[in-house]
Formats: sequence, structure tokens, C-alpha cells
Amino acid sequence: MSQLKTDIGNLLGKIRASTPLVHQITNYVTVNDCANMTLAIGASPVMADSIHEVMDMVSIASSLVINTGTLNEVTVVSMLVAAKQANAKGIPLVLDPVGAGATPYRTETVHQLLQQASFSVIRGNLSEIRVLAGLDEQTRGVDAATVFNAGSDRPAMQAFAKNMARKLNATIAITGAVDVVSDGVRVCFIENGRPEMSRVTGTGCMCTALVGAFLSVTDDSFLAAVAAVAGMGIAGEIAHENLQKPEGNASYRNRIIDAVYHLTAEQITEKGRLQE
Repeated sequence: MSQLKTDIGNLLGKIRASTPLVHQITNYVTVNDCANMTLAIGASPVMADSIHEVMDMVSIASSLVINTGTLNEVTVVSMLVAAKQANAKGIPLVLDPVGAGATPYRTETVHQLLQQASFSVIRGNLSEIRVLAGLDEQTRGVDAATVFNAGSDRPAMQAFAKNMARKLNATIAITGAVDVVSDGVRVCFIENGRPEMSRVTGTGCMCTALVGAFLSVTDDSFLAAVAAVAGMGIAGEIAHENLQKPEGNASYRNRIIDAVYHLTAEQITEKGRLQE
């Protein structure tokens, strides 16, 4: 496990040394936070979503992140075109199926993306990933309706994550009270994070932005996903430690971004709670 933490620290150094361009077609609720999170980790964000430029922008990017948080008929077309271009150019692709299962339109859009493009990493909460699995799951907005017990249900979660990764031919990152990442062979449970992170809109979206940044400097999608999820959780813990009264969730959001900006390989080694 110490080697995994070392590898994550090395990726962090690569991002900051190369400043990769991370193209994101994301939602307007969290677009600013995702851009700032991308900058904080050391990458460069571009949030272009016009059909007139997505193909050109994807072609010069190091990774593409697609987030389905706020959909309309214009951006859905851009997502599909950009995803196909990323595949054609060999550019790693990340999907955040926000709210999959909440409405038929949202669920159909996610399935269209999965049918028409190949993704390196898919990050979502358990409810969203269950919808991708074809299970009967009603997602409440963008919140996870399903909660699993990190102790007694861990073997079931391990099997589910591995099966989903194989089914979708992608690394699956399921985030929640305890996070699990699998590429169909390897599995890692991550116990970093704070419950207060759920009181900040967009922490999941920001985590996905980090996946895009890490994926831009490695071919190992499993390592990139573990790095992003662990890094986000560690940042949430550090930010919570630094909160001062009477600060609330708005200050917490800013402190999470600050914690990622100052994140070090040493902090990952010291604070990372990973079980592979």
C-alpha cells in the first residue's frame, strides 16, 4: 500500500510539472468550482461546450471530462461529439453520470454516452452506478439514495465494483461514506473524507475534475481514480481541521480547494487510508 501512495505522490508531481489541459463539459452549478479545483491541483482547465469548438478543443486536450449535471439538447450533442473525438484521438475520457435515474431524459443521455463512446473512468455515487448497471434505482436529485455499510457489505461492494468495471470496460469509482475504485481486477477502498463534504454542492464534480487531471499524466486509469478520490478526501479532512468559527459550508468549500492547492506527497503518505 505504501507503493500505491508513492505512485499517487509521483502523479501529483507530474501534474504540477506539466500543467496538462483538462477539457470539461460540465454543469453550470459547479463549473467554476471544477475549474478552480483543476487549477488547484496544478492542471489547466477549459470549459468549452459549444458544438462549434468542442472537436478542436478536445484535440489539444490531455483529457476530457463529461458531467451530466445540467443537461439540455445543445450540450448533449456537444458531449456526444466531444466524446467520439476523444476516442478517435486516443484522449482519456471521464464520465460523471450526475443524477442518472432521476429522469428518463437524464438516464437515456447517460446510456447514449456509454453506447457511443469508451470511457477510461466513470465516477459516481452508488445510486448512479446502480442505474448504469441496469438495476432498479430511483435517484433523488444528485444525492445517493443507497447507503452501504462499509463493514458488513464490503465484500458485496467489492464484487459489485469489479463486475461493473468489467461490464462497462472502465475503471469505476464509487464515492460515498467509504469509496471504492476498481478496474475489474484491482480494488481499492478509500476511507478518507468528511461527512460535512456532502453539505457543499459539487464536491463530487470537483472530485471528477481531479480524475481528469490525474488521468492526463498516466495510462493507469485505476491509479488516476484512486489518486483523485483519495486526494479529495484528504483535502476534505485538512479543510475541516482548518475551519474557524463561525465559518460554514461556503468557507469549507474554499478551504477544500486551498487544501488541494497545498496538497503534498507527504500528506498523501501520512493521511491516506487506502486498502487495496
